[in-house]
Amino acid sequence: MARLRALRAVIQSERVPATSQEVKADINVTPLVDVVLVLLIIFMVVTPLIASGIAVDLPKTAHHSRKPDDGKDIVVSVTEDGRVYIGTRQLTAAEDLGAALAAEQRRFPGKSIFLKGDGRVRFGAIRKVVKTLREASITDIVMGTEELTKPH
Repeated sequence: MARLRALRAVIQSERVPATSQEVKADINVTPLVDVVLVLLIIFMVVTPLIASGIAVDLPKTAHHSRKPDDGKDIVVSVTEDGRVYIGTRQLTAAEDLGAALAAEQRRFPGKSIFLKGDGRVRFGAIRKVVKTLREASITDIVMGTEELTKPH
């Protein structure tokens, strides 16, 4: 009985045309597109978090000069309520800023300071941060602003 089944299998395999046994060269791009779209979404979500630090509403200026974010800046942010951040790390007091920035510049020499102050923060808080930076012998400070849009 087993011999009969084996014989039938051999006969049927001989009847199958050779073209159906060839490998098809079609490429299924659907999984590739799925992976690329997922990676695109991940990069779109993560990139602003890496580049911006703490979100603040920057003051608006008429003569705004654009500087591309090249990742070579140490971002210091002052929020509306006067909290001071280096990147995303909050400092306990503004007086700690000089020592923290000196340590950061030792780790990454050649980086300049990018100061982002919220447009609604009291001027005294920004002045205190700039004074602390000056006392720490930091003179290369870039202040962040947004471009003032003209009404149409």
